[in-house]
Amino acid sequence: MKIARLWQPRNPAFWLMVALNLLSTALAWTTRSYDLAPLAALIVAGFAVANAVIGLRLMWLLMRDEPARPAPDA
Repeated sequence: MKIARLWQPRNPAFWLMVALNLLSTALAWTTRSYDLAPLAALIVAGFAVANAVIGLRLMWLLMRDEPARPAPDA
């Protein structure tokens, strides 16, 4: 696995991973910054953890797979 394989801007999974990780960061910031009711804090924290796990899974898949090669011009 190479970390350089992570950068695949033409792959939709790359952008989904970026969006999920940004969303989980925003959710974690919301949980820490605002005084939420316990149930609301638990729900927001659960979404943050789920987004982070899905983002990490996508990151692992992107690093594992070979990036798509452009078709040769014929």
